[in-house]
Amino acid sequence: MKFYQSNLLNNFSNISQVFTLRESGNLAFHVNDNILHVRTNHDILAKELSYNLNSLIHMKQIHSDIVHVVNDNDSFTNPPTCDAIITDRLNTPLMVMVADCSPILFYDDKKKVIAVAHAGRAGAFKNIVKNVIDSFVNNFNSEINNIHVTIGASIGSCCYEVGTEIFYEAKELNLEYAIEKKDESFYLDISKILKKQLLACGIKKDNIEISTECTKCNSDKYFSYRDDSLTGRFAGVIELK
Repeated sequence: MKFYQSNLLNNFSNISQVFTLRESGNLAFHVNDNILHVRTNHDILAKELSYNLNSLIHMKQIHSDIVHVVNDNDSFTNPPTCDAIITDRLNTPLMVMVADCSPILFYDDKKKVIAVAHAGRAGAFKNIVKNVIDSFVNNFNSEINNIHVTIGASIGSCCYEVGTEIFYEAKELNLEYAIEKKDESFYLDISKILKKQLLACGIKKDNIEISTECTKCNSDKYFSYRDDSLTGRFAGVIELK
């Protein structure tokens, strides 16, 4: 199975983390794929990364700003409904699935806490990353200077065309800096928003890593909803060992 790792998070030996690729297969159960095929892809990934599939926590993602602290009710077959999950539990891999939205992995090396988040336009506009950072601080007593954040491949401003209503919504939220106008069309840069929000939270610049690959430009490598609405999902995964 093909995947890549975060160079930033590779500095820490007590976590396992990857971003999967299109070649890894679809990992989402809600995109009209054969459920047995999806389960097989999960089985292969779990074997590759040496985790128990039943301990994997993924999400029913709803484009919200909801952050869920993992509890005993969560499991592979009973995922929470939210767009971010956080835990300090060992051997409990967390997964975020995307196909153009930003997959985000978080790690506090001092308190040993991990999190993942799903940030599309809605999540970025709602500032989901601030809610995740707040959860680190409020639920796990993290110090912001110790939190590291990596953002995997997502659709870039080269391809993310949006309508005038999104432009005006961005303007109302003081996010117009992330809108580029080209030939009477508007293009949105989600990564620019997420980076500014992380910095505003106090995350150190050196503790932020953002992929520059556009999923639509590289739809042969990643699943891209803008390229094909009937598509699978690739994933970001992180686990405390």
